[in-house]
Amino acid sequence: MLIGVPKEIKNHEYRAGMVPGSVREVIAHGHEVIVETNAGGGIGFTDDDYVAAGATIVDTAEEVFAKAEMIVKVKEPLAEERKRLRKDQILFTYLHLAPDMPQTQDLVDSGAVCIAYETVTGRTGGLPLLAPMSEVAGRMSIQAGAQCLEKSRGGLGMLLGGVPGVSPAKCVVIGAGVVGSNAIRMAVGLGARVVVLDRNVDALRRITAEFGSRVETVFSSQESLEQEVTTADLVIGGVLIPGAAAPKLVTEEMVKNMKPGSVLVDVAIDQGGCFATSKATTHAEPTYIKHDVVHYCVANMPGAVPRTSTFALNNVTLPYIITIANKGYHEALARDPHLLNGLNVYKGKVTEKSVAENLGFEYVDPKDALEISYDTL
Repeated sequence: MLIGVPKEIKNHEYRAGMVPGSVREVIAHGHEVIVETNAGGGIGFTDDDYVAAGATIVDTAEEVFAKAEMIVKVKEPLAEERKRLRKDQILFTYLHLAPDMPQTQDLVDSGAVCIAYETVTGRTGGLPLLAPMSEVAGRMSIQAGAQCLEKSRGGLGMLLGGVPGVSPAKCVVIGAGVVGSNAIRMAVGLGARVVVLDRNVDALRRITAEFGSRVETVFSSQESLEQEVTTADLVIGGVLIPGAAAPKLVTEEMVKNMKPGSVLVDVAIDQGGCFATSKATTHAEPTYIKHDVVHYCVANMPGAVPRTSTFALNNVTLPYIITIANKGYHEALARDPHLLNGLNVYKGKVTEKSVAENLGFEYVDPKDALEISYDTL
């Protein structure tokens, strides 16, 4: 199979779909890889590094899309990239379609086979292709929040961990999943007062077992959420419903009642955000202020640390890339129900239920779309 790696073009997105080591592995399995020139420049790899791994360098993204049977990316294709997709071409990347009608419609119109990293499931549970970026984003959320608390950024002018004789900031983490757990580790390490809310009592037990009295765990309800958010200095939104738009847990009224200069970091913004006042921002302009509260809503947070993020992502995507290339997409999907869960759009049909429900498309079961018998899975 001929695999193509275009350069990412989203604002301040420096990650790459494949590192040279991944290219070498794929080629060792008998496949070919073409890479757009300077695709790895943002993570410290030259075209010569990719050539040494066995790739062919091409000058333009148009050439990558025109030749490759499978496109491997990091972020969802932008409008100009979506125009280049063709029928039966495989697109393997993050998509986050639930809040994005224009992208979904373009992918449907393209006739491509679109597999989303974020809905591929794990054999032991979880979302293995989303987890590494959730780990990065969770840890980064505290760094970003701590900076936003500085007066020059519009914040309260507080040091997250305080100093002897001065209370630390109160950091509220909504969601005790991968994002929340990693945010908690960073916040505890910096000395913040940390409160975590979740509706999963087992998740709260896990947090208590790891952090003990250093973290206050609270069952999430409308009352507890309002009480904790409105008294917080920093709030991290780390909720996720796989494939679906994030629920708007924090209402605009809650935001209005927060302290002036407090900070919201919405890690769920890729799925539409979990704060009612959230709107996607970029690394170039990461924040805005609404109701006197600083909002940090960058939609590709891990892109700020692209080298770490790319290697972490490649570690988990490479086995799937090889499987799809070795078997072809139909057999690969038919033989692996967890990879099949990643199929969001297939030749003009929406095959991810949450996306179809959120955006009003007809839902087609992926097994029916691929004409897979249940006995095969």
